[in-house]
Amino acid sequence: MLTVQTYGEESSHPPILIAHGLFGSARNWGVIAKRLSEVRRVLVVDMRNHGDSPWMEAHSYPDLANDLAEVIAAHGGTADVMGHSMGGKAAMVLALTHPEAVRRLVVADIAPVAYGHTQQHLIDAMRKVDLSVIESRRDADTQLARHVTTDGVRAFLLQSLDVKARKWRLNLDVLEKDMELILSFPQVQGTFDGPTLFLTGAESDYVRHEDRPAIKALFPNAKFAKIPGAGHWLHADKPREFEASLRAFFTAT
Repeated sequence: MLTVQTYGEESSHPPILIAHGLFGSARNWGVIAKRLSEVRRVLVVDMRNHGDSPWMEAHSYPDLANDLAEVIAAHGGTADVMGHSMGGKAAMVLALTHPEAVRRLVVADIAPVAYGHTQQHLIDAMRKVDLSVIESRRDADTQLARHVTTDGVRAFLLQSLDVKARKWRLNLDVLEKDMELILSFPQVQGTFDGPTLFLTGAESDYVRHEDRPAIKALFPNAKFAKIPGAGHWLHADKPREFEASLRAFFTAT
């Protein structure tokens, strides 16, 4: 079972389940989850091979979707689901293969297509950090800066570093082995006919207009919305706008 952080009280409404992206964790979503929990119970998972969840030998989207289905089954059997990037692909496969588990679906800045945005360079960069000599997150940041120049990306990666244990809370070996699977999207039969929102950053190129036929073929009731001024990490770029979009969509009748 995945590690789950729970916010808010149980109610008559299904919980909201949040699935993070590659190299992320539940802790990245704490602020948004806390705000959403004012009206709903919110479940935020560490995906397999991330955070405090188990390390597994495979990292395919059917595997990730089954993990999410197991969490939902343990929390009432139905949820409103939001997934970002890798988590968005897992959420899509969940909705397509376990439609009874998903009431409403938000897919954040990703499409059901294959991508060429490999993240292998970030795995290489994390491996180059000499963990045996770090005493603080700043020590690790100094080393990582030699290979990753963007401050925000380094800060994001370092959230998955356990400084005290001197180890990454990421299964880098399996994520590297299955990077092609992570970048792709599996062949899945069927459609998800429930309410679906593809929410993207206006400054991101991850979901293109030409992806819409593929989206509509699998999610015939899909709607599309963009958050101005946001890139791929739209929840970090525009957290209040992102949270407001989720709140409006998940509380719609």
